[in-house]
Amino acid sequence: MKKVLGVYGNPHPHWVGDGFPVRSLFSYDGLGARLSPFLLLDYAGPMQFEPVLLPRGVGEHPHRGFETVTVVYEGEVAHKDSTGQGGVIGPGDVQWMTAGSGILHEEFHSPAFSEKGGTLRMVQLWVNLPAKDKMSAPGYQAIVDADIPSVPLPEGAGRVRVIAGSYAGKTGPARTFTPMNVWDLRLTRGGRVMLDLPDGHTAALAVLTGRLSVNDGQPVEEAKLVVLDRKGTSLTLEAESDTTVLLLSGEPIDEPVVGYGPFVMNSEAEIRQAVEDFNKGRFGAMPSGT
Repeated sequence: MKKVLGVYGNPHPHWVGDGFPVRSLFSYDGLGARLSPFLLLDYAGPMQFEPVLLPRGVGEHPHRGFETVTVVYEGEVAHKDSTGQGGVIGPGDVQWMTAGSGILHEEFHSPAFSEKGGTLRMVQLWVNLPAKDKMSAPGYQAIVDADIPSVPLPEGAGRVRVIAGSYAGKTGPARTFTPMNVWDLRLTRGGRVMLDLPDGHTAALAVLTGRLSVNDGQPVEEAKLVVLDRKGTSLTLEAESDTTVLLLSGEPIDEPVVGYGPFVMNSEAEIRQAVEDFNKGRFGAMPSGT
């Protein structure tokens, strides 16, 4: 069994731009040092937004050296980047962006969501890249809800949406550089499930809504992160209410992590190069128009 090493929360939300009120459940300069290959997890919302004429969000910003994974639970987010990719993701959709050698990116509430208003709830996960892949060409995976396998759990305990990795013979659509599982679990009240995870994998779960018990004893409330031991293979969850959980497990990347804001590399020299490349316009340019 993978032992619970700690339960963590963040009662101090902050704004990213004017559209995303987030709680950082971990980041690379804190717990993220123990959670390789995962670097950061921001939980945005839930928050009710009133209708507006101009979409709220965060404007053009750079990334290098890792991937961003955005999962929308409620609301809609419009995005575009310097590779010319973009679109709108809504409930159940995932945007998996490889920053690699460098990308410019922006995210706003979609025009339709801005016009109508409503509840926004989403997460953004940062996934590290090994040194040999940090300067890969930027890329983008548009993963819609219909393409994500949804696997029922035994005895009506709920469902698992397999975004990356595999569960019960179903493989998620996300292509990853290192082995990992990213599962969106929807547990029903009273549901109990035992999950199998690889021995030696980093493992953590973020309880986004609801309340559950981990390994027959550890209570966990919403907006909390559970860090698990890399040793062991089994994990037991019992939902005390309808509960949404993002479960992460991955093969650790045994390399230095040096970060500076939106750049995550392996050395200070590489960070300095990233800053220089960005300042000299080597990350490309955002497409014109809307």
